[in-house]
Amino acid sequence: MLDREIRERLGSLALNIENNYKIWLDCYHGEPFWLEDMRDADTSQSLNLCAAISSELARLTTMELETRVDDENLDITYQKFIRHIRKFTEYGLALGGIVVKPYVEDYSKKLIDIDIVPANKFIILGFTSFGDINHIVFIDRIKKKDKKDKDIFFTRLEEHKIDDEYLITNTAYLSNNQEVLGDKISLGVVEEWADMAEEMRVDEDRPLFAYFKNPQANNLDLDSNEGISCFARALSLIQDADEQYQRIIWEYKGSELAIDADITALKNANELPAGKERLFRNLGLDMGDGGRDFYEVFSPQIRDSSLFNGLNGILKKIEFLCGLAYGTLSDMEFTAKTATEINTSQQRSYSTVKDIQNELAKCLEDFIEILKYWYKELGIPYKDDCQVSFDFDDSLVVDSETEQKIRLQEVAAGILKPEAYLKWRYGVTDEELGEIQANVSENREDIAEEE
Repeated sequence: MLDREIRERLGSLALNIENNYKIWLDCYHGEPFWLEDMRDADTSQSLNLCAAISSELARLTTMELETRVDDENLDITYQKFIRHIRKFTEYGLALGGIVVKPYVEDYSKKLIDIDIVPANKFIILGFTSFGDINHIVFIDRIKKKDKKDKDIFFTRLEEHKIDDEYLITNTAYLSNNQEVLGDKISLGVVEEWADMAEEMRVDEDRPLFAYFKNPQANNLDLDSNEGISCFARALSLIQDADEQYQRIIWEYKGSELAIDADITALKNANELPAGKERLFRNLGLDMGDGGRDFYEVFSPQIRDSSLFNGLNGILKKIEFLCGLAYGTLSDMEFTAKTATEINTSQQRSYSTVKDIQNELAKCLEDFIEILKYWYKELGIPYKDDCQVSFDFDDSLVVDSETEQKIRLQEVAAGILKPEAYLKWRYGVTDEELGEIQANVSENREDIAEEE
């Protein structure tokens, strides 16, 4: 049943054949499919815009993140994950989503580990009406050698289905072809899976995994709540940018300084200047006849300005589609921008980052709830009513100088109390604010007495 559902749902996605995730992954690796069709297929290189977009959005999302759980035991495990949060955020944005799956590594030692599962390693088969996953299959593959030293592939499908009950099933398959699941086998055949239960019922009504996805709407499948890559909408333009970049490289190569030399002058390769062999081109012509020079310099003018202008225009369109501010990838010097246009561009980037932060916070809150479940199973004490706090501190994303001017104007107009401004500006507590105000009052009194 499960094998049939996978094949009907996404064909051979489980086996890493051509699909959206494979395309996104190749682009993220810097190996997009269109490189093969370019002029110099063997030497063509991508601008790696897909990785740059994913990395920049992850950086803006997490660069000032401070988060903790107000329970010491839970916070220890939580901080181990948070230490790598930017990397995992980047993976999720590049492939549309990731699943964070805490599990018990060793019951006797009460050790909890965390699986980070990228989108090409799981298949979502169902959502609730609220958009939460209630049916998913995780894919684990191991390649080994048989007795004849040929490759064989073991595939484990871990299905989580939440309906009237929470059921987890593990099934294993063996194949000599990575494009098919193959024949069903016992879990005990594979040493790494021998201790796993084929079926387990969980006394829990929420998933034992947390899903982080790119918050953009899925325009590839309107009936799905799955995330799409942060650069999916701009793929055709990213291809255009790579092709334009190749034109620029070709322009530099094609206009490279060279000397077309008389065939008689190049008969002996030892006569060429050391290290300058590529500078001279033997065209097989006797250039000395007819009064022509023995050497002719080839040095055409480079048309790089117009080519770079074209590339910059493409990059700006990519920034718009990916929700980034102008100048993130493009060069702002090419186009004069008004203050209003710059502000609108920055606000677009801010709103994109804010949406990602909200999605990340939800994932982390779910992660804490899963940790609570496993702590309870292992008998590790924790505060049941503990809270997780987030401080993303968007001062590097938002125009903080403009925000400060507005608040000062509100204080001057009597709309905002000075105390509220001080708390916002310096991040002080009510107690610290009282001490500041007391010191200010003392200073004023001292100055009045001196006068």
